[in-house]
Amino acid sequence: MNKTVDWYISRGFTPKMAEYFASGRRRIMGVTAHEDFSLSLLFDNDEKKIFDMKELIQPNTVFECLADWQIFNRVYLDSNSVVSWDKDPAINSEENWQNKIDISSDTLYVDSHPI
Repeated sequence: MNKTVDWYISRGFTPKMAEYFASGRRRIMGVTAHEDFSLSLLFDNDEKKIFDMKELIQPNTVFECLADWQIFNRVYLDSNSVVSWDKDPAINSEENWQNKIDISSDTLYVDSHPI
């Protein structure tokens, strides 16, 4: 059974997220960091979008350390194609998940802007 926009909304999704999930989720195929703390994203449907991380990079949040360009610039796609950063590049985040910061691919798709 395909789930409709109304089905997702009835479960508390915002209209924007409901439309996204009803039309099918997207997978990120590529990510690039920019000096203005934005990310260029390539999705599995060949869409290219840009996401501004500045609003998320705030004191006392999980993203706080990304204000350091050296850390922000180390963005990568993990084994599940999730945009991720390792706080310490010497620690394997596959073994120590507390070293890893990631952001939802669904959020990145819905809240990014076409290039």
